[in-house]
Amino acid sequence: MEHELKVKVSRYMSYLLRHNPENLKINRHGFVSLEEFLEKVKERFQIDKKFIIDIVEKSERKRFEIVEDKIRALYGHTIPIQLELEEDKTVKILYHGTTWDAASKILKVGLKPMKRKWVHSSPTTKIAKEVGLRKTRKPVILEINAEAARHNGVRFYKASDRVYLCNNLSPKYIKLAKTRKTLGARNV
Repeated sequence: MEHELKVKVSRYMSYLLRHNPENLKINRHGFVSLEEFLEKVKERFQIDKKFIIDIVEKSERKRFEIVEDKIRALYGHTIPIQLELEEDKTVKILYHGTTWDAASKILKVGLKPMKRKWVHSSPTTKIAKEVGLRKTRKPVILEINAEAARHNGVRFYKASDRVYLCNNLSPKYIKLAKTRKTLGARNV
């Protein structure tokens, strides 16, 4: 029961902080007063501040952060904000989990943010597979040569231990990852 409530509240938090603040005063960096945010969430759910803090601190995906008395989403925005994340200059390889149809397009035209502000990638094939499983039962994992892309001006930002962000990514830096599943898979 509590797990289901946490999932529902977390989705609503994502909606408010990433897509539609619904009259919350959100600053240019995506932060909202935690007290104001709590009151907004309490209009829909019977929760307290500790419940929100638990979602932020115990979430495996690390979608949110609380700094002092403010909360924000770390990635996935469709509203214009300035995250000002620190650039990661060391990551060499990243991964992107997706569907076979999307993979065939990505390998031709590259990765684009689509409705979001950033392209999302993962540091491991395991995490990329988890992401891909949200879209399909049989995800394909793409490998991103972040080191080569960086040498050609692409900047990567670490939003959390599970999510890296960048702008558009050319297909020349993307290939099908060599996993046991893809080695015998159909051609993309």
